Amino acid sequence: MAEIIQRDGSWAFDGSTVRITPGPHRSVALFRQTYGEVAVPLEAVSGVVYEPERRRGRLRLRLREGSDPLLQATGGRLPDEADPYRLTVDLDRSGVAEYMAEEIRQALLLEQISKEPATAYLLPGPPVPVSVRSSDGTVSFDGTQVRIDWNDTSDRVKRATGPRIIAIGDLAQVEWLPNSGYEDGFLRFVTHETVFSKLPPEKDPYALDLWGSARRDLLTALVATAVTARLPHPSTRADGHADRPRPVDAAGPPPPRRPVPAPAPAPAPAQGSGHHDVLLRRLRELGELHRDGVLTDEEFATTKAAVLRDF
Repeated sequence: MAEIIQRDGSWAFDGSTVRITPGPHRSVALFRQTYGEVAVPLEAVSGVVYEPERRRGRLRLRLREGSDPLLQATGGRLPDEADPYRLTVDLDRSGVAEYMAEEIRQALLLEQISKEPATAYLLPGPPVPVSVRSSDGTVSFDGTQVRIDWNDTSDRVKRATGPRIIAIGDLAQVEWLPNSGYEDGFLRFVTHETVFSKLPPEKDPYALDLWGSARRDLLTALVATAVTARLPHPSTRADGHADRPRPVDAAGPPPPRRPVPAPAPAPAPAQGSGHHDVLLRRLRELGELHRDGVLTDEEFATTKAAVLRDF
């Protein structure tokens, strides 16, 4: 067994699995601590590299494309400090790091592990249920449906439409862009019906607009990953290329993709006068927002359709 323990965390390799455990130190990113221990099977590994630097070195594990729902959901956009497959190594432990990397390389050669894209996820992603409170609202996923409850600070359009409940069967994909602290991010749930919608994240009732604490908003990637792990694998799609992560440019993360809103839920038909009153109130609020110029004609039509589908 090869093992290296650092303040940043630890790696252990037994010949078949690389077990990665985040360190408990407060300098370790909140996302890594929350994501927890990751057991990476050798079949999911495409390579490993140790990068020595002036003060510290870094071990980096490279995974096969399509093997990990976390990398699929985040598209290579996780900041380095939040990347669970990266370990900061003190200079006096560089020899151990190089030994660890060589052991993994030898095992890849001996087992003749393919470097071709995987046709199924080889890692499970985070367990469910999972719930994260972000700057725009609380998003939860129980394995069968996504629920979004808006904050008091959310846009009036979102609060007028009420909570979102999206069945996993209605989802086409998940789109995620981190809040960098300089530019807002978003978590968007896309269905086949809403794939061409053009509502911006701040007004899209199926997207969380991430504008607050970048450290905490990063946790929304947990929900994005848990949902992605339960959607059809990208290799099963007709073109075989949809939803593949874009490479990260050396100068920084890729620009955000054009916002694509997400699906509407399909709850049971509402019964009773109470539900009817709620529907009328929400439609009235949307009408007022439209008349006040807060919503464009297209935004009003899209949001009104979402509310009517819910009821």
